Amino acid sequence: MDRFDAMILFVRIVESGSFTRAANALEIPRATATLAIQQLEARLDVRLLARTTRQVRPTPEGEAFFERCVQLLGDLEEAEAILKPVADNPRGVLRVEMHGTHASRLLLPNLNAFHARYPALDVVVTTGDRQVDLIGEGVDCAVRSGAPRDSTLVARHLATLEQVICASPAYLERMGTPQSPDELVQHHGIRFVSGHHPPDTTLDLVIDGEPRGFDTLGWLTVNDAESYVAAALQGFGLIQIPRFRLENELAEGRLVTLLDAWEKPAMPVNVVYPQRRHLSPRVRVFVDWLTTLYAERFGP
Repeated sequence: MDRFDAMILFVRIVESGSFTRAANALEIPRATATLAIQQLEARLDVRLLARTTRQVRPTPEGEAFFERCVQLLGDLEEAEAILKPVADNPRGVLRVEMHGTHASRLLLPNLNAFHARYPALDVVVTTGDRQVDLIGEGVDCAVRSGAPRDSTLVARHLATLEQVICASPAYLERMGTPQSPDELVQHHGIRFVSGHHPPDTTLDLVIDGEPRGFDTLGWLTVNDAESYVAAALQGFGLIQIPRFRLENELAEGRLVTLLDAWEKPAMPVNVVYPQRRHLSPRVRVFVDWLTTLYAERFGP
């Protein structure tokens, strides 16, 4: 492994805190990664990484080398972008993570236009409700709903989505239709759980200009959006979700919006990516294109 590849490997190990995750992200054997770092440390005659059975972290010397490597790799990528047409026609693999609804209803129907403009890029789209570790799993960027939580990631705003509270006609016939927010405590809400966070047991409205959660009854908890909507269609209770996800169900009358006189908190959507001094051309063109796509669909 040459010096350039060794620097990339070292940076990925520090970012992910793991030889295994770094090796997997770079698609090399773990033994190769271990040997490359040993050779790098021998060449520099300094220990760069402190290894334990549970984690890998940089030594003080390793931390200084890491910061310099990030800067050098960024400068090199920027230089190549200037000297080669890579900025206009980036190549390589672009790994994107996003919610399945955003992929199926927005990204994939429009991806032909992006591919026609950047044919040298191979796009890998993974979907799900799990919040992936971008650095550890080698993902270039992700589309996420809600306020950004990870301060190590750069977040770029894409859209603000209108939310609705709704239920099926069968549920409303059985349980009645709430006429005010205070009546929500008498209704069943379908709980949603994400990752290690506790289930969400409230439905949220804006009262006197401030968001406020209203408790509900409930006996069912799910952890993905498809099940969340399916449970509402089965008449198990109320859900709160961005309107664009339910366009067909609402138009066909399979779900009915509730408490329309009360404002619901909007759902921000951002594209996030790891912090870098310089953003790679392949990620930059995709983020720019995605920003335009969401603006055209949901407004600036």
